[in-house]
Amino acid sequence: MAALSEVPGAVVDDGGLRHVGSPLAEQRRLASGAALAPLGDRRVLSVSGPDRLSWLDSLSSQALTHLPAGVSTEMLILDPNGRVEHAAAVIDDGETAWLLVDAVDAEPLATWLSRMRFRLRVEVTDRSDELSVVGGTRAAVAALGAVAPAGVPVVWVDPWPEVSPGGWAYARVDDHPGADRDWAEAVVDAAEFDRIVTAAVAGEVALAGREAVEALRVAAWRPRVSVDADERLLPHEMDWLRTAVHLSKGCYRGQETVAKVHNLGHPPRRVVALQLDGSDSVLPARGDVVRVGDDAIGAVTSVAVHFEEGPIALALVKRTAPADVAYVVDTADGPIAAAVETVVPSDAGATAGVPRLPRLGRRRAAE
Repeated sequence: MAALSEVPGAVVDDGGLRHVGSPLAEQRRLASGAALAPLGDRRVLSVSGPDRLSWLDSLSSQALTHLPAGVSTEMLILDPNGRVEHAAAVIDDGETAWLLVDAVDAEPLATWLSRMRFRLRVEVTDRSDELSVVGGTRAAVAALGAVAPAGVPVVWVDPWPEVSPGGWAYARVDDHPGADRDWAEAVVDAAEFDRIVTAAVAGEVALAGREAVEALRVAAWRPRVSVDADERLLPHEMDWLRTAVHLSKGCYRGQETVAKVHNLGHPPRRVVALQLDGSDSVLPARGDVVRVGDDAIGAVTSVAVHFEEGPIALALVKRTAPADVAYVVDTADGPIAAAVETVVPSDAGATAGVPRLPRLGRRRAAE
């Protein structure tokens, strides 16, 4: 069996393939469909049983009860206060719901779901030891031998940034930077994964590493739970109502907060996109403080170097943070200037037009 470390130029760590020598060139190939990305930082959970979709519907932010076979979506698991705990890409093949999740979230999510089974006819299984995830454009991934135990290939097509049924967009729609994002993830067995790696070792298949995948994601403003979420994150703050939340579905844990913030309030923080000054070749780290003048207004969540945009980042800042001034990011190697682009605007939320009742005196005068 071939190993990723045998691929020419490969740099491999505990998270899988980082790059194969040229992350910027890998981005171009990946975006054009000329390369595949082995996603060593993704895991596969399966949920089987006749109650699986209605059960997942009752637990998550997404409407899943009537999800057609082969249709891709995503879901969030929230705490009672509406804060994001877990996230999963979801595709059902008619017999099994497949959840593609970040590696660090796989065991916690599988454990939590198993505890919530009660007497329902569902079975949660971590399939990560036998199955792998490979990403790329839809056309590139469609050419792979994805597993299809029920006759439907287990290929998840990222819905971002389209507004899913029941969803809501806070960021702009018409010229969203993710509008041209073409991303899919295929679940493959060990034999197919070995075929891909063997072909890459022989120079017959081009691979791209994790750094290329992340750069394309950050440029598209696409949230990811393992890096962009902290213990306080509300889905509104990352514009995640677009694809992961159905605002008209039945009750689930955290729904009251989701509805209140969306209809009556404002998310306390909001995501912004940063164009970083790259003149000193310094990049911030996740958690580095973002400030305006001497005032700390937030922190970096994701960082990348994009093949067209250069050094970029996503950051969560206070809702009231100004949008028309330069930001500064404090790093271990010194401050970095950053131009800011609004993703979630400061007036996001408060979408309900609540009528104001006339004062009693005015009502009597009218009578």
